[in-house]
Amino acid sequence: MTTNTAADLLSAFAPTGRLRASINVGNPILAKREPGGSASGVSVDLALALAGQLTVELDLIIFESAGESVQAVTDEEADVGFFAIDPKRGQEIAFTDAYVLIEGYYLVPQASCIQTNEQVDQNGVRIAVGKGSAYDLYLQRTIQKAQLVQAPTSPAVFSFFVEKGLEVAAGVKQQLERDLPNFPGHRLLPERFMVIRQAMGLPKSRGEMAAAYLTDFVEAQKANGFVDKALQRHGINGATVAPLR
Repeated sequence: MTTNTAADLLSAFAPTGRLRASINVGNPILAKREPGGSASGVSVDLALALAGQLTVELDLIIFESAGESVQAVTDEEADVGFFAIDPKRGQEIAFTDAYVLIEGYYLVPQASCIQTNEQVDQNGVRIAVGKGSAYDLYLQRTIQKAQLVQAPTSPAVFSFFVEKGLEVAAGVKQQLERDLPNFPGHRLLPERFMVIRQAMGLPKSRGEMAAAYLTDFVEAQKANGFVDKALQRHGINGATVAPLR
């Protein structure tokens, strides 16, 4: 890498002199908030690795929801972020390929007559979703008859669904499973309704060279086992490392 190229990359990734990473603690696969307010998780590990490779200091900007995390990168209040690939988000953000694959599932009351995913999209069915989440955006494009009702964040979906007396909750499988003991009398439907492709991204305004560099970084972290080891280190079950490009 030439001196000019290195300087251009630093300018693209860290215009303030520090790498600002947007971290969403609303998705337990990616990150969680630690006592004292800091964050840990796979996305934090990747942010640290990227900062180290760029030889800059790292600032974590922590959000409770995917929507807020995406907006920070879109508004260039953060330099990189970790979120699911989505066409709407892709209008302003340059995504890498996915580094982790997770699953979106539906949940219903135990006594519900809904048994399959195909039975969800019916008139009179209200689906709780996390506002601005990947599955919210996906269902906005695909649901034709049921009504989407937005909870403030993904972690709030289960309690919101119960409080409002809705028919279905949608969410990340691990989040819903984690909340099940707190709200007995509910069940997941047997099959996923989508695969959520978690990737890194940066503002498109930072240029093609920076986007290509970030893509290569993610591919390298998949290939060298970094992502897999991070998943194991943080005790993440049910998520898989995405295939190489």
